[in-house]
Amino acid sequence: MHSPVHRVSATEATFRAIRDLIEDESISPGDRLPGEITLASRFAVSRSVVREALHACATLGLTETRSGSGTFVISKTPTGAAEFGGYDPDDLMEARIHIEVPTAGHAADRRTPEELERMRALLARMRSTTVIHEWVRLDHDFHTLVAEASRNSVLMSISASMRRALDPQSEFLNITQARQHDSDAEHADILAAIEAGDREGAERAARQHIDGVAAAVRANR
Repeated sequence: MHSPVHRVSATEATFRAIRDLIEDESISPGDRLPGEITLASRFAVSRSVVREALHACATLGLTETRSGSGTFVISKTPTGAAEFGGYDPDDLMEARIHIEVPTAGHAADRRTPEELERMRALLARMRSTTVIHEWVRLDHDFHTLVAEASRNSVLMSISASMRRALDPQSEFLNITQARQHDSDAEHADILAAIEAGDREGAERAARQHIDGVAAAVRANR
């Protein structure tokens, strides 16, 4: 008996199938793609999965959805101009290094037992969910809690502002690169170092997490 396909994997597979369709020689910029119902039937997935995959294609500058008209191909290759919250992905990664790395280090020094318990609970829920939007919300809460544990109000404020851009990026990467499993492992490393009071280890784990995300972003270009 085969194991069920997780929704994240189905969405990634659908995204890749739509990209293959866009890259086919029979498709040209300006052409209209089949509708959501047709694509859902063709790939044996739900319309919500197709919608998420199309959203990722639009983020890469491949498609454009026009109200009442459908989804049209506007480029056969990624434009390289994908932005999240109005920010360039490279700028986001550079900023994360300067914010989240020291934040994790401070959290290792200053976290409370209650915060550790909440981090463990969040990580457990992240590992168990297969729903992209739920995982992104938990990811948001985990990083927010690490920032709170730093006891630095400036880092907390900047981290909260960055999440408005990082949340859609996180969703995008889970659709296009199935980053959930890798991110869960990286979050576990961050938590383990914070729990051990290992400042350098927490900073190193945070940096490795950011490097992993950056690599996934580059893979879409």
